[in-house]
Amino acid sequence: MKRFFLATLALLVSGSLLSLSAQEEKEMKTGWSFGVLPTATYSIDNGFQAGAFGDVYYYGDGGTYPDPLHKISWEASYFTHSHRMRLYLAYDSKYLVPNMRINASVTYMNDPLYSLWGFNGGASLAHLDGPYTDYWSNQATGINYFGMSRNMLRVLANVQGRIVDHLNWAAGVNFWNWKLGDMKDTGYPVEGSSEKHFYDKENTLYRDYQKLGIINADEADGGKALELNAGLVYDTRDIEAAPNRGVWAEAYLNGNVLDKRYLKACVYFRHYIDIPIHIKAGDPVFAYRLAWQQTIAGETPLYMIQNNPLLVQRNMISEGFGSSNTIRGLRENRILTEGFAWANTELRVKLVNFKLFNQYFYIAVNPFFDAGIITKPFRAEAFEKAKGSHVDTYMPLSKLYDASMARDIIYSGGAGLKIAMNQNFIVSVELAKCFYKPLDAGMWLGIGINYQF
Repeated sequence: MKRFFLATLALLVSGSLLSLSAQEEKEMKTGWSFGVLPTATYSIDNGFQAGAFGDVYYYGDGGTYPDPLHKISWEASYFTHSHRMRLYLAYDSKYLVPNMRINASVTYMNDPLYSLWGFNGGASLAHLDGPYTDYWSNQATGINYFGMSRNMLRVLANVQGRIVDHLNWAAGVNFWNWKLGDMKDTGYPVEGSSEKHFYDKENTLYRDYQKLGIINADEADGGKALELNAGLVYDTRDIEAAPNRGVWAEAYLNGNVLDKRYLKACVYFRHYIDIPIHIKAGDPVFAYRLAWQQTIAGETPLYMIQNNPLLVQRNMISEGFGSSNTIRGLRENRILTEGFAWANTELRVKLVNFKLFNQYFYIAVNPFFDAGIITKPFRAEAFEKAKGSHVDTYMPLSKLYDASMARDIIYSGGAGLKIAMNQNFIVSVELAKCFYKPLDAGMWLGIGINYQF
């Protein structure tokens, strides 16, 4: 027991394991492998997270290692600040059906205090200070201006099939059911009072956008979407979870066939370049992603504008521009828009690798730089039509929205720490800072699993 405790402690602090960096035998995993961690994390958007998440891998006789024959991912968690609850179950395999890849998941999420920061990034002036500070978010005044609620059920299934080596066709179907509304806070104590107080549901951006006609009446309460996608995938990666070399590119169309119809074009190009320095733990890797997503027909409804379509889900939630999915250092879903192009660059350096309890581990760092720009604003005509309107005595539209800032370049930088088990189960901690002042969220912390791309 003492030896187990000391070894576990050493893993967490990482520094005392340098002597184990050399692996004399070839890595090989067979049978089942389990990775389970408590979700004891924190974010500026949602507060502390309690619960658990993990991956289950089956390698069979080890012939496909480090790729598993089957992978099951799951999460059950609760956030203390936003009171968000998440439940997630996913399956992924390239071997269940010969020459085909199947990816399926079910997700439920309840957000009683979800934050709607506005549309089109820096154009939505959520960074105002001075006399407006108390109006943005303040328990003493009972105002949480960006608060609303949402409830989501998502069921998705995506399939890829081989055309020729490294080139696949891809198709999928995603069903969504959304319920939107005013905040559903449980109340908060105010100093000097024994009673609970509640946020003012009348003074919110969600309500003001409805008064201005930015949010339409037939979408304000939510809705359903059935998205179909189809396209091509080109993949030459040597390892999926953390490639050392290769290209991963996707181009596909994603459209909703229910009430609010739209069609999006999605293009992603990811490149992993081995740097032949030949250190013991493994060569460094320079990785970058160039991406573009845009609505090319129809208009995306409010309840789907944050969705970031992906053929293979690397994380439980793939939504919004900002936070851990696209531009790190921003608040969650801070850029809600019809079209966005972005780039991520990072250097992945393995510091040490070792074998512990018959599992293979490595520790790595990844300094990074992200940048993006809006290519198609969301409902620009509706904002232009509402120009000069006042929604109440505090907040004229001129204080809510500045169209001239909608196409500003957004950029951020930071660094991350990764701890990987068997090259697949990767725990990620990243710190970032947004250098574009209107979207600066201070020092941003993201804790989860996997590399971002």
